[in-house]
Amino acid sequence: MKKLWNQYSYAITLILLSCSIAIILSFQYHSNEEEQFIKVTISEGDSLWKISDQYSTQHSLTNKEFVGWVKKHNKIVNDQIFPGDEIIIPVSRDDSSSTTELASAPGN
Repeated sequence: MKKLWNQYSYAITLILLSCSIAIILSFQYHSNEEEQFIKVTISEGDSLWKISDQYSTQHSLTNKEFVGWVKKHNKIVNDQIFPGDEIIIPVSRDDSSSTTELASAPGN
């Protein structure tokens, strides 16, 4: 056993270190990822483009990227959203909240 350790100690240490770093980074990534979204309730007259404009200071995407992201992650087909629907939108970590915000709320 000692001969095996002496022969492969660097490789074993490197593998253990790599696994540890991967686990640590995984936890950090997932905790930040959850904080970067808010739930928005759709109101009459809302569109994905309008919501993108309304929250433009809270995300770093172009309107086209924002709409594509929202459609993909909320499984929206043909840009159709309806009043009362709840969608998840990306926002910066500092502006995130755990409460539901109305898309048509004043304060643009």
